[in-house]
Amino acid sequence: MKKIFFLLLLWSSGVQAQPLRVAVAANAQFVMESLRVAFQKQTGISIETVISSSGKLTTQIQQGAPYDVFLSADMDYPRALYQQKLTAGAPVVYAYGSLVLWTLGTFPLTADLSVLKNPAVRHIAIANPATAPYGEAAVSLLTHRKLLGAVQPRLVYGESISQVNQYILSGAAEVGITAKSVVLDPGLEQRGHWIDLPPPGYAPIAQGVVVLKRTSQAKAATQFVQFLQTAAARRILQQFGY
Repeated sequence: MKKIFFLLLLWSSGVQAQPLRVAVAANAQFVMESLRVAFQKQTGISIETVISSSGKLTTQIQQGAPYDVFLSADMDYPRALYQQKLTAGAPVVYAYGSLVLWTLGTFPLTADLSVLKNPAVRHIAIANPATAPYGEAAVSLLTHRKLLGAVQPRLVYGESISQVNQYILSGAAEVGITAKSVVLDPGLEQRGHWIDLPPPGYAPIAQGVVVLKRTSQAKAATQFVQFLQTAAARRILQQFGY
């Protein structure tokens, strides 16, 4: 009886009973923290994030994971969920991402990626192109530069951009191709050095967001998606290179 009274009290007072669960592609891990803080300050709605590759999060959603919103590193995965009638509406683009080449070593980095031919570079980290859109973009770029065949034996694949970053930070890979949003995180901006790898060579990486049909917090989920379109959110995204 006390539990029912407490739930009714929460409902009548408008207090959020549980945080909004947002599934976030690993490339947006750091910017999401700033977005989360700003959104909670503006609305009073708290957010709990789950970080993984877009492909793995999509599989989890298809298997019934209790997420409210999905921030993907591309539009293909949320579109697939929309086509499977697992979303409350069609996905929208909230930002565009790009690639960088990052190292903690002293290797000279140039836009022609000649460092990848250096025999001292024994491991090159990229995300798994089968599940991570940033990995797919990295493979596309290497193919465009006619380097894929030469570097293929030295590629090490992370399950997501998060694991790519771990490979670079731990020294398991001398260089890596990762998301620009990662190297602009204040906690990492003094670690090593990097260069931009903008298109051409891969399509601009559209970041898609969608509200999931199984959410029990449709209003709060919609508020968050709308927040991502505001000037305040755009300023945060721009700070992280989106």
